[in-house]
Order: sequence, then structure tokens, then C-alpha cells
Amino acid sequence: MIDVIIAGGGPTGLMLAAELRLHGVHVLVLEKEDEPVARPGALGLGIRTLEVMDQRGLLERLLPLGQKYPVFGFAGIQKPVPDRLDTAHAYGFGIPQALTERVLTEHAVELGTEIRRGSELTGLIPDDDGVTAELADGTRLQARYLAGCDGGRSVVRKLTGVGFPGEPATAEWLLFDVRVDVPADTFIAAMTEVRKTVLGFGAGPQGDGVFRVVTPAEGVAGDRAVPPSLDELKQQLRKFAGSDFGVHSPTWQSRFGNATRLAERFRVGRVLLAGDAAHVHPPTGGQGLNLGIQEAFNLGWKLAAEVAGWAPDGLLESYHGERHPVADDVLNTTRAVAELISHEPGAQAVRRLLSELMDFEDANRYLAEKQAGIGVRYDFGEGHRLLGRRLRDVPLKRGRLYELMRGGRGLLLDQTGKLSVEGWADRVDLVADVSEEVDVPAALLRPDGHVAWVGEDQRELTDQLPAWFGPPTPR
Repeated sequence: MIDVIIAGGGPTGLMLAAELRLHGVHVLVLEKEDEPVARPGALGLGIRTLEVMDQRGLLERLLPLGQKYPVFGFAGIQKPVPDRLDTAHAYGFGIPQALTERVLTEHAVELGTEIRRGSELTGLIPDDDGVTAELADGTRLQARYLAGCDGGRSVVRKLTGVGFPGEPATAEWLLFDVRVDVPADTFIAAMTEVRKTVLGFGAGPQGDGVFRVVTPAEGVAGDRAVPPSLDELKQQLRKFAGSDFGVHSPTWQSRFGNATRLAERFRVGRVLLAGDAAHVHPPTGGQGLNLGIQEAFNLGWKLAAEVAGWAPDGLLESYHGERHPVADDVLNTTRAVAELISHEPGAQAVRRLLSELMDFEDANRYLAEKQAGIGVRYDFGEGHRLLGRRLRDVPLKRGRLYELMRGGRGLLLDQTGKLSVEGWADRVDLVADVSEEVDVPAALLRPDGHVAWVGEDQRELTDQLPAWFGPPTPR
């Protein structure tokens, strides 16, 4: 019996596998592709995802592979990002998805994850004790839980019967990686000029003479899984730019639409959904990969606790309760950004009004935190302003906070030197240290870095620990 089968070996599935392996969970990742595919995918990591990577010791691996750049204003509105943004990583980071996947694969494998390539899930049979996964080659595998991280056309979501309401695609774009027969400067200048009046049109160098080109498609394809032809791209370039620039030798071609959908449930019994399997939306704002990784970060320790048998009642169900509203908000924000970048007069009027509102510090900070993914606050009830929020990386006298969270366990930052986690020491690390940037006597952090309790009273702490970390271990 496998503890957890993960369908899908993309960034979300790999992150979830690694989080589970930190707790010794037996994980099998099923990936239908025989080899890694260098698909275009996401082009960068957001601030909250950079924090997640730092908390697991992966940021130092990623930084040499990408490039830092200044944080842009909300929806690309040219306003300075507020000073002292609540993070140690106040920058954008450009990195191709293929490189992010490579680092996450190495991390998951180092922790003992088994990745079975060329294995396509075609059926699943859930029962009270687990899930039977049926593969295309006739193999049957049994697991205690199954996680669908298998993309927007998720087989797991469909087989589970989870509703996927939202808006179907009304527009579509072509995406190509190609070479051109004109000088690079000429091509980029022409693309930049067209972009001034055509939504969703552009091009950028990918290195070695290859350019990534995005252009509106002619209508909406009946089957988006069928890649567009080079002739389609040439036709659209001639339509919008007056020339096809001799584009040739495509190394990648695909199409994407503006469909926006959100799964009704992220959990059905022993089956869970994460990443694009749980939501689809246009790539505007670059939220997709980041949202999936953050979901895996929320789910991993909870599912591991359930497998280990110490999860308190409702812990695993809180995955849906916490992340479904976040995904819903991200989809709404993506819809708004898509409108704000339109060149239609009405959309431009709203953009100008929003630009004026962003001159107010509070409004600008609110939108910047939303865009960065650091404004999330889970509902843990009434209490201190930090309660439910993630705590940024802070310097301690003996190091950094995030360096102490790499084992995926809870952490009590005790600045009083008087508190104890006796009974939970196998699940919660006690760090008796101080930081000038933390203004509470002590803070209890979940493995995902969100603050579950603040205070200085041992009795209050002892009462709160079971709510997140289960009953104490018998002496």
C-alpha cells in the first residue's frame, strides 16, 4: 500500500511530493510523459513562492539559473512599489519553468520520491480505506490517498466528478518559439509597436536566436490540445504586423485561451486536487505556477499528518477551507488584470482611476501584497494582527528564521526563553532566540510559516498546540 500517489509530475506535484517526503511519507509520482518536456510554461516566480523556496533551502539553487528584476506595479501600472514591503525578497525573478521543474525534481528525488514516467492514470476507484489507481497499461496501484496535480484537463478531477464552473474561453492566443529571418532589433521593434494597440501581442528573445511570440488567434479552436501550425502564426503576424518576418524552425507551438474555472471542491474523501487541476485562468499576471506551488506547501504537511495518524480533526479539510478562497481571489484578480491591460476606452478609464488610487500608500500596498501573494491571511479567529499570516524571513541573533524551517516542521520562536513544546518536540522545533523585527514575545508557526498563536503564557500555548499538531506524544 502506497501512502500517497500523485498524478502529475509538474511543479505542483513535485513540490507536494517533496513536502510529504520530509515527513517520511511513501510517495509515488505518476507522470504520463516519458521524458521532461521543455514546454514554455511560466516565466518566473513570485515573491511568496520565492519565500517558499527559501524555507526549503531551494532558493540558492534557483538564483543562479534566473534573473532578478524590479517588482512591477499592479497590472503593470507604473507606480513605485511601497517601501519596506513585508518580505525579505522584494524583487521579481525570471526563470523558465523547465529550470524550476529541474530543481524541484532533484529536490524530490533527493528526499526519496519515486517518479514513474510513462505512467498515465486512466481510472480511480476510491473507498473508505484508500484509492485504487488504474493505469493505461492495465496496472493497478493502491494508495491511502491520491492527489491530482495533472493540469487543467485533469483526469483525476473528471473521474472524481468535481464540478468545474466558470467561464469558457472567448478568445485564444498562439504561442510559438521560433527563429526569424530579420535582424533581432527590427523584429522586437515591430512587435513593440504592434503591442501598443493589440492586446496580448508580443515577442521576446529566448537565447540562441530563438524568440517567443504570442499573438491573438483567429477564433477559438475546438480542440486546444492540437498545436497550431506555423502557417497560422504567419497569417496572424501578417494580419497584425503587416509581415510574417520569415518566422521558421519552431521548437514549440501551442495555444491558450482565457477560460477561467475553479473546482467546487479541492478534496473529495481521499482524493485531493492542486494546481491547474483545481483551477484554470489566463496567464495574465503569472499566477498559475505560483498558486500551485503554494497549494502544495499548504497541503503537504497536513496530508503527512493524516498519514502519520496525529492530525487533529479537521486539519486535512482545512486545505480546502484555506486555499479555495485564495484561489477564488486569484482568479478574480486575474480577471481584473485582463480588463486593465485592454486597450478599450472603458478599460483604460478604469486603469487611469486605479492609477490615481494607487497614489494612496494603503491602496498601493494592498494591491502589491495581493500581487505578490504575501497578503494572505487565513481565518484563525480573533487575535493579534499576525495571526493567520505568514511570517516573513527575519534575522535572529543566531541566523535566519527560514533557515530553521527547512525540515518542514512547526516552529516556536520564543523570545522569552521560558516556553516549552514538551510533548510535541517530535513535530515542533523550539527556537529560543530574539529578533528586532518580531514584536511579540513568542510566535508558533505552522510548517508553512503561517502564525498559529502569539503570546507568552505557557498554558495558552499548551492549549493551542493540539489544534495544529495533534495530541502530545505519551511520555
